[in-house]
Amino acid sequence: MKLENYKSIPAIAGVYIFKDLNGVPIYIGKAKNLLKRVSSYFQKRGKDWKIELLFEQAVQIDYVATHTEMEALMLEAQLVKEHQPKLNVLLKEGQPFLYILFTEEDLPKIKLVRNKQAVGKYFGPFINKGATRQVFKFLEETFKLRLCNKQIENGCLEFHIGICAGNCMKNFDTENYLFRLELAQTVLKSNHEKFLKSLKEKIKEYNQKLEFEKSKNLAEYLHNLDQIFETIRLKFSEDKFDFDVFLATSNSAKELFNSGEQVNKELQQLFELDFEPRSIDCFDISHFQGHHIVGSCIRFTDGKPEKNKFRKFKIKTLENQNDCAALQEIVARRYRDQQDLPDIVLIDGGKGQLSSVQHLLPNTIVASLAKREETLFSPNYPNGKILNMQNPAERLLIALRDYAHHFAVSYHRKLRSKIS
Repeated sequence: MKLENYKSIPAIAGVYIFKDLNGVPIYIGKAKNLLKRVSSYFQKRGKDWKIELLFEQAVQIDYVATHTEMEALMLEAQLVKEHQPKLNVLLKEGQPFLYILFTEEDLPKIKLVRNKQAVGKYFGPFINKGATRQVFKFLEETFKLRLCNKQIENGCLEFHIGICAGNCMKNFDTENYLFRLELAQTVLKSNHEKFLKSLKEKIKEYNQKLEFEKSKNLAEYLHNLDQIFETIRLKFSEDKFDFDVFLATSNSAKELFNSGEQVNKELQQLFELDFEPRSIDCFDISHFQGHHIVGSCIRFTDGKPEKNKFRKFKIKTLENQNDCAALQEIVARRYRDQQDLPDIVLIDGGKGQLSSVQHLLPNTIVASLAKREETLFSPNYPNGKILNMQNPAERLLIALRDYAHHFAVSYHRKLRSKIS
């Protein structure tokens, strides 16, 4: 939206995005109350050089609503890392999140990691790194889970002072260690309130015994655990607000996806149909240097996403890049037995991609959209039609193609991070 329309932003938690003339995010922030926070920028104009710099470059503002302030904090970190807005200083470098990992090995371990690469059970992501490290330390020390790389018959020094788990000894009790590891995992995934209550009771007991140092240390753990448990309860994932983020960072997508029946009528004219099409599926392929090929399919009905109809595909029949064959595979898999067909199927690509799948759907309108000059190919445009960006229906097709691409790339990035 234009800057002067900022008062239409709701007074709820979320992330706000200032964008330049080209729609590129230049500043991203989070707020408990979006309207109040954004309004404060306008009230401070002429009083702060940093805000003046922002208004010299920003011409648009958008937002993504979240359920809580904590979700807004997590989403802000994710978006700053992804878009690298030039007026953000913090959170721009490196991985903003930490995870607590329980590995799957012959001798499993508990680890603190920045990326989800190894196989195992992950808790997170956590944005408060200090609290996360303290909780990790608490679990490691409380359940005696630290492993060492020494081999000493009677145990290393750290074992004797209660730090090492004792794997340095020949008679290491693996079964007991695995039980303690399971207990630590139970702390993170089970009844958080019950666990916090037991800690509070222990703190009270230490205070009654005048053991204030122990009480103080436990109180710090209690505070950090409370933050970690709150984050776990959020069930935040880096694709939780994926579509809302796409709308907020796409120049015209939000208005298009809310245009509903009017666009349906224009699509009917564009494809020369005898009915108003309501549903569109869009397919895209993503790969890295020709390998690790994946596909995506998104569905929009009356201009709105049907997320339960979105699909992700790992290509099973190919090892090297062949977009036409990959599209054939995912279209055939998506519509097995010709079930759940939309009114229009849109393929990312040109004539070749269209011809590779058209025969699979003889009773459905199939079209392709090439990025070069935004050219649409379909039964009524065999030689192609360059789309008009002033036409809402034609802009909608471009936005759908772009989101299908975004959806495929996000899935591909997630798979690559697991195998890297």
